[in-house]
Amino acid sequence: MELWELVARESIRDLVARYNANGDSGRFEQVVELFAPEAVMELDDGTVYEGRDEIRTIFTGAAASLKDRPGPIVLRHHTSTLQIDVEGPTAARSRCYYHVLMADGLDHWGRYVDTYGVVDGRWRFTHRRELLDGAVAGGWAASQRPEEG
Repeated sequence: MELWELVARESIRDLVARYNANGDSGRFEQVVELFAPEAVMELDDGTVYEGRDEIRTIFTGAAASLKDRPGPIVLRHHTSTLQIDVEGPTAARSRCYYHVLMADGLDHWGRYVDTYGVVDGRWRFTHRRELLDGAVAGGWAASQRPEEG
C-alpha cells in the first residue's frame, strides 16, 4: 500500500467521524462543509437532496423535530465496520453500519453507502446514501416515518 492511499483512508475515517460529531452537536455548517458543493444525499425513504443547501435542510429539519420531544436532546451516532475502497488518489467508496443512541437508549440503526472525492485538496462526500434497517417502536426515528398501510 502506498502512502497516498494510507492518507486517503485516514482522511475518510476522519470525515465520517466529523459528520457524526458535528451533526450530533448541532454544528450543521461544519457538517455541510464535509460535502462537495454538488454532492447528493439520499435517504432511506427515497428522498434525494442535491447540493449543500438542500442537504443542510436534512439536519435543520431533524433538529426542529427533536425540539418537540420531552426530556433532554441527546443524539449520538456511532459508526462501525467502515470498509473503504480507495479507487485512486481522488476517488473512493465506503460502507459502514450506524446506530443512534438517544436519551432513552437505542433509537435506530442502519447503513451508510458513500462515495468520496477530493475537493480543494480535501476529501469530501460526493454521494451519501442512508439505509435505515430498523427503529425502536415509539422512538424518534419511528415517529418520523409515514405509517405503512
